[in-house]
Amino acid sequence: MKNSIQSVKLIGSSILGAMIGVFIYTTLVNPTELIYIKQSEKAQLAAEREFVLSERANAVFKSSAPTDFINAASSSVESVVFIESFVPANGSTYQVKRSVKSTGSGVIISNDGYIVTNNHVIENAEKIQVTLNNNKEYKAKVIGFDEQTDLALLKIESTQLDYVVFGNSDSLLIGEWVLAVGNPFRLQSTVTAGIVSAKARNINVLQKQGIESFIQTDAAVNPGNSGGALINTNGELVGINTAILSSTGGYEGFSFAIPSKLVKKVVRDIKEYGVVQRGWMGVTIYNVDAPLAEELGLADVKGVMIDALTRGGAAKAGGLQKGDVLLSINDIQTNTTPRFTEIIGQFRPGDILKVKFFRNGKEQFTNVQLRNQLNTTDYVAVRKDKLLIDIGFELREMDSAEISRNDEKGVYVVSVYKNSKAGSANIEPGYIITSINDQEVRTVNELIKIMENYIGPVVFNGYYENYPGEFPYTFNLN
Repeated sequence: MKNSIQSVKLIGSSILGAMIGVFIYTTLVNPTELIYIKQSEKAQLAAEREFVLSERANAVFKSSAPTDFINAASSSVESVVFIESFVPANGSTYQVKRSVKSTGSGVIISNDGYIVTNNHVIENAEKIQVTLNNNKEYKAKVIGFDEQTDLALLKIESTQLDYVVFGNSDSLLIGEWVLAVGNPFRLQSTVTAGIVSAKARNINVLQKQGIESFIQTDAAVNPGNSGGALINTNGELVGINTAILSSTGGYEGFSFAIPSKLVKKVVRDIKEYGVVQRGWMGVTIYNVDAPLAEELGLADVKGVMIDALTRGGAAKAGGLQKGDVLLSINDIQTNTTPRFTEIIGQFRPGDILKVKFFRNGKEQFTNVQLRNQLNTTDYVAVRKDKLLIDIGFELREMDSAEISRNDEKGVYVVSVYKNSKAGSANIEPGYIITSINDQEVRTVNELIKIMENYIGPVVFNGYYENYPGEFPYTFNLN
C-alpha cells in the first residue's frame, strides 16, 4: 500500500514537472507562435504604411484616376469612317445639277462593308462617299433607313475590313467611361472621352415622331460626329452618336447617343426586310409622378400609366386596362416613357412580352403579343426607299388577312405624292401591284430589283380591293 502511494506521488510529480517544463520552453526558450503573431502584425502595418505613402495609393483612392483608353481607341478608330453626302441643291435640274455637300461619320459593323450611321447624315443624298481611316475611298449604297430612330444602313464593296463589335447598352452604368469616335469639323478619326451622364434621355430632337431614349455623355461631340461610335473601355459599340444640346451650335458639355441594343435591332431588320419591323403594344402612356404614385399607393415613383388603348390592340388583348401602371417588360424596368419606347422598339410583331403592371394596389403579370401598325402579327412595314420616293409612292407587302381575302399576293400602295411620276399616272392609294412589264411582283424587294436599272416606259398591272377588274398604269422612268 505504501509503495502504491509513493508511485502515485512520483507520477503526479512527473506530470507537474513536465507541464512546468513545457510552459517554460514555449514562453521563454522557443516562443514561436507569439513571435509569429507579433511579426505578422508588424509586417502588415509596415506594408500598409508603404502602400499609403506610395503612388499606387493615389491611383486607388482618387476617383479621377486615369483609365487606359489606348486599346479601346486603337480597336475602334479603324472601324469609324468619314462620310460625305451630296444632296441636290435648290434649283438643280436634270441638265444642270448642283449639290450641297454635308459630312458625318459612320461605323463599320461587318468585315464585308456594312456601315451604320445617322439617317440625317445621308438623307436625300444622290451620292455618298465613304473614306476609311487609311484614306481609301468608296461609293456607298443605301441599304435602308429608319426615320423613327434616325438610323441608316450603308454598304461599300470591300472585304476584310476592320469592324466594331456590338456591346450591350443595357449594361452601361452611370459614371462609366466611354469614348466618342468620329470626324468633327472634318478632323478624321478623332477620339474623345467622357462618362455616361444619364440614360433614357428624351430631348425631342425627332419632334415626337420617333423613339428617343438616348445615352447622355459628356464626351466632346461636335458637328461631323453624327453617326460615329460610342465605345466602352472594352472597345465595344454601345451607341451611335447623334445629337448635342447647344445654344451656339458647338459642344457645350452634353452629347447623346442611340443605344446599341436598339441600333442592332434596326440594322438586323433593315438587312433582312429592307425596313424596320416595329412592334406595337397599342397604348398611350405618360410618366407616373409623385402625387400620382401616392394616390395609387405605389411604394416608389416609377412606371408609366396607360391613358388609352387601341381597340382590339395588343395591350387590350393581353388584358391591360386604362389606369394600369406598367412597371417592367421582360423583367426590365419601364420607369419612364423613353425607356418604355426603347424597350418596345427592340421587338418585332408577334413577339410575346411578359408585362408586370400595378392595378388596385397589387402587382400583377400578363403576356402581351405585339402587333404591327395594321394590328396583325405579320411582318409588314411601309417602305420609303429612295427609288420609291423618286417615283412618288410608299409601298408595303400585303398582310395575311389581305392575301386571304384576295387569294393573290402583291405590293400595296400606301400613299402617292402629288406632282410625282406615280401621281401623274393617276395611281391611287390602295392600289395592289401584281406585275411590272409582265414580270410578276409579290414583294417590295422584287419590285425594286426590277425597276433599279430600268429605263423607259413602265406598265404596272394590278387591282383595287373594292373595285372589280384590273387597272394598268403606264409612266416613264426617265
